[in-house]
Amino acid sequence: MKPRVGQMLASTVDTTTVVVVRTAGHDLEITCGGAAMTEPEALEAATTGTPDPEQMGGTRLGKRYADDGLGVELLCTKAGEGTLAVNGVPLSLKGPKPLPASD
Repeated sequence: MKPRVGQMLASTVDTTTVVVVRTAGHDLEITCGGAAMTEPEALEAATTGTPDPEQMGGTRLGKRYADDGLGVELLCTKAGEGTLAVNGVPLSLKGPKPLPASD
């Protein structure tokens, strides 16, 4: 799948939904809990996937998950039990930007 900025994706194994914030513009396999994510409109037609027990670390509402090497950033809009991954690589929780010093 070639994700677009602003695209919403939903998990097929739990309640996780995300919005694509940044993407490199090439084909990526975005998964949650080891199963491919899909657009929420297509979720009704999609078969419910089975989660990979080793990829059930959970997502947190309002947090950003990113991989700078792949140029991907996702914003979690609904939390769930699955771990977000791109091309099989789990995404790490993105920390806050440091504020400038005010000496």
